[in-house]
Amino acid sequence: MLRLTLALSIITYFDRVAISSASPAIRAALHLTPIQIGWVFSAFTFAYAAFEIPSGWLGDVIGPRKVIARIVLWWSAFTALTGTAWNFASLLVMRFLFGVGEAGAFPNMSRSFSSWIPADERGAAHGLIIMGTRAGGALTPPLMVALMAWLGWRASFFVLGALGAIWCVFWLKWFRDDPADHPSVNAAELAEINRGRATPSVAESDWRQLLSVRLLLICLMYFCCVYGLSFYLTWLPLFLRDGRGFTAQQAGLGSGVVLLGGAIGTWIGGRLTDALVRRHGLRIGRSIGVVALPLSGLLLLATAITDNPITTIALLTLTLGTADLVMGPAWSLCHDIGGTRAGVVTAAMNTCGNIGGAISPLVVGYSVQLWHSWTMPFYITGAVYIIGGVLTLAINPDRKARQALVR
Repeated sequence: MLRLTLALSIITYFDRVAISSASPAIRAALHLTPIQIGWVFSAFTFAYAAFEIPSGWLGDVIGPRKVIARIVLWWSAFTALTGTAWNFASLLVMRFLFGVGEAGAFPNMSRSFSSWIPADERGAAHGLIIMGTRAGGALTPPLMVALMAWLGWRASFFVLGALGAIWCVFWLKWFRDDPADHPSVNAAELAEINRGRATPSVAESDWRQLLSVRLLLICLMYFCCVYGLSFYLTWLPLFLRDGRGFTAQQAGLGSGVVLLGGAIGTWIGGRLTDALVRRHGLRIGRSIGVVALPLSGLLLLATAITDNPITTIALLTLTLGTADLVMGPAWSLCHDIGGTRAGVVTAAMNTCGNIGGAISPLVVGYSVQLWHSWTMPFYITGAVYIIGGVLTLAINPDRKARQALVR
């Protein structure tokens, strides 16, 4: 199951980051301004955020097997159709519908972990699939540069769209919502999967019981994380070209190196949170962001004041790698407080995160066009990271969800 979800997380970010890598060619072909390309980047994320909770809820109700298959087929279709855009409005619509389709992918993958992964291994599992997103993001810039040189930017989106459809065949053939229904799972494996899992009461399984100040803090913390991440997934190649003088090939390679740093960070963060939970409990184990996010903010501020291309890549790689230490703990927090409603809780967190992800490209676009400089967006994002660290400090996953309702 981890192999399948890892492959999906890589494909997901192929399709997300491709628009960023292709944006110089698209801007030239469709005559787009920086503000217009910012709206194209954000259209996906606004739609993604709006439909996260319904898709997460649907996975809780009917199971992630069918929901994920629908998600992947929908987004793959609109990835391919991105290559047919003829002006700003058509591209905006394609990317919005792409976001509608992809919404709920990660909450439903996370929901499948609540059925298939022992409780004390979920941090590492989440770290692995989020590592896949960064690996996919790292591979996409050089892949898109090569595909566009061979086929052009339009046909490149057709190729990427086909990958998801192929993945669905393997998913539907192998995955089952309940491990007990899988013909290859024996009694000993089922006992290992269920290790440490408590049977929730009716009150605990009611999603309304999960509404709390604690969930709000998790959502706001994740808003800060994804606000920062969004820059790397959207504007980074253009920043390296226009702000630091990279060629298209150098920008693609540099973007890949930075996102590879994020992949390493997510893997380490997932392993680290599980180890800390086993040794020190949930409160400390899930609090990596208290240190990681402010440190990321300071590294990003240092990036803003350097003009050296190599130093820029090194600092950005360290910034993303450090910030991404938080991803595994954040998604595991949702299981800690959500139980059988992990699909809805992760969707709520990811919705708030993607609101930040939608706002970020617009802030960058307007800032660059207004001040003709990349410095101000970096200062803003650095401050957002620091705020995220403060919010993490206030989150206590040890308390029961229903107790948090009245506190």
